[in-house]
Amino acid sequence: MPKPDHGNCSIASTFIIVGFETLREIELFLFSLFSSIYVLTIGAHCLVIVLVGVARQLHKPMYLLLANFSMLEILYTTVTVPKMLDALLTRHKEISSPSCLAQFYFLFGLGASENCLLAVMAYDTYVAICQPLHYPTLMTNNNSLKLALGALVGGLLAAFPPAVWIATLRFCFPNYIDHFFCDYAPLLKLSCEDTSDGEFVFMVMSWSVILGCFFLIMISYTFIVLAVFKIPSTDGQKKAFNTCASHLAVVSIFYGTVIFMYIRPTSHIRFAMDKVISVFYCVVTPLMNPIIYCLRNQEVKAAVLKTLQMLRKNENEMVFKKRMVEHINYFERRKE
Repeated sequence: MPKPDHGNCSIASTFIIVGFETLREIELFLFSLFSSIYVLTIGAHCLVIVLVGVARQLHKPMYLLLANFSMLEILYTTVTVPKMLDALLTRHKEISSPSCLAQFYFLFGLGASENCLLAVMAYDTYVAICQPLHYPTLMTNNNSLKLALGALVGGLLAAFPPAVWIATLRFCFPNYIDHFFCDYAPLLKLSCEDTSDGEFVFMVMSWSVILGCFFLIMISYTFIVLAVFKIPSTDGQKKAFNTCASHLAVVSIFYGTVIFMYIRPTSHIRFAMDKVISVFYCVVTPLMNPIIYCLRNQEVKAAVLKTLQMLRKNENEMVFKKRMVEHINYFERRKE
C-alpha cells in the first residue's frame, strides 16, 4: 500500500523485536520450553546426520537427501530461535539493521531451499516407485548430492533480490517489529516509503517458489499413487506407501503452515495467530520432522539399534581391556 510522506521523520538504524509481551513468569516458562525444544531439535537432526554418515546401509540417495534436509533444519532454526531465547531470558530485544537484514535473508533463503529440497525428495520417491529399473542410474549418490546443493543455492538466490530491496528501504520510528524475528510484513510496516511495487514482486516470487515446489510434489505423488494402485499384491502396495509416508507427512506439516503465512493476497493482512503459527514452523515442526522419519522408517530404526549395539560393544571391549591392564599391573607388582 502507498504510504504517507515521512520526509521529516527520524530514520531507524536499529529495531526492537517485540516478541512475546507477557508476565515475567510466563517469559521464563517459554524460555525453558523453547530452549528444551531447540536442544532436542539440534540433537535429533545431528543424530540423523551422524547415522547417515556412519551406517553403511543408509548410504543411499534418499538418506543423503534426508541428511541434507536435517542440516538445513539446523541452520533454519538457528537463524531465529537463539535471538528469541535471548530476548525471553534477558529482555534484550534490540537488533541492529544489518543483523535484522541478515536474519531475514537467511530465514527466507533457507526456507526456500527446504521447499526445493522437499521437491527433490519427492522426485527421488517418484523415481524409486515409478521407474525402479532406472533408479540406480538416475539417482546415484553423486546426483543426489548435486541436487541437494542445487536446492540450497537456488533457495539462497531466490531470497537475494527481496533482501537487497529491503536493504534499500528507509525505516522510521517507532522501530518496533511486532514479531519474534525480522519477518517480511512487520518490516514493511516500518518503512517510510511506498512499498507496493516491491510487495507485488515479493508476492510473485513467494508464489513461484512455494506453490511451484508444492505443485511439483503433488504431481510426483499423483504419479506415485497411480503406480502403487497398479501393483497387484497388497503387501507391495503397503510397502510402496510406507516408502513415501514419512516424506508426505513432513510435506503436509511444512506447507500447511508456510502457505497460511506467506501465500496471502497482501502482506498487510495480519492475523492474531501469526506468532503462534510462526512458532510452529520455526520451533515445533523442525523437531517433528526427524521423529517422523525415524518412527516411520524401518531402515533408520535398524541403523539406530545397530549403532547403539556397536557403541555398547565398544564400551564393553574398553572396559574389558581396562580390567585386563589392571590385572596385569597387579600381578607385575606382586612379582616385584
